[in-house]
Order: sequence, then C-alpha cells, then structure tokens
Amino acid sequence: MYLKLNNGVPEPYSLEQLRNDNKRTSFPSHPSSELLASYDVYPYTMQAQPDVDWLTSTLNGGPFEQDATGAWVKSFIVEQLPIADASSNVRNYRDTLLTQSDWMALSDTPSMSPAMATYRQALRDVTAQKGFPFAVVWPVK
Repeated sequence: MYLKLNNGVPEPYSLEQLRNDNKRTSFPSHPSSELLASYDVYPYTMQAQPDVDWLTSTLNGGPFEQDATGAWVKSFIVEQLPIADASSNVRNYRDTLLTQSDWMALSDTPSMSPAMATYRQALRDVTAQKGFPFAVVWPVK
C-alpha cells in the first residue's frame, strides 16, 4: 500500500498509478524506497484496528500520519452511529437474545430456572439502563 504526497498532502496511491502517470519511464517490478521517494511515493501500513461496538459505532478510515520513525501509517476513526440507529441495533440484538431462550418460556416445557428468568428480565431491562444505547452492560446467560 502506497501514498503519494501531492503538495504535501498524502493521498492513497498505487504502483500502477505511478506507472500510468509516468508512461515514458521504465520502473523495476519492485521499485526501491529511494526511487519511490523521488516521486513523492511512500509505503504505508494500517494502524491496528481498534475494538468497536458494531451495534453503536462504525469504523472509518482516518488520516495518514507519520510515526516516530517517519514511517507512514493510516489510522482509523471510530464514530458513533446516530442515536436512533444505535438504539434500533441494540434492541434488535436484545430481541435476538430473547428469541434464543424463548423455548424455555413455553407452557409445555419444564419451568424455567430462576437464573434464566433473571437473565431474560435483564435483557428486557436493557433499554432502561442509564447508558442506553451507547454503554449497555449485557447480562451474562
């Protein structure tokens, strides 16, 4: 993965683009870092992907940054979803968890254990939590 500095601003770039932008130049199949730098082209790595609560957040590409050694790194930005979307996602997940244990609440099955009844009630109470929807503490089954 490469970037090109255009007027000092890093932008994603590829070796194919380098070859297309310089049709009269013959490049080796694996150009050296020095050769690439002469065209303001530099390799970059991706930052480690942060943990994301996919029910309430999304992960987007962030800016290019240089680390302490001068190497280029592409970062990530975690953004919260709009509250209506996050609330809907959390409710849908909660409903899925409730559905997975619905069979225990049927009239033709043995009575539900107190622990399972407590778990199911805690799921129903998720929307009443102080941090809902962005800081939900999920009950343990």
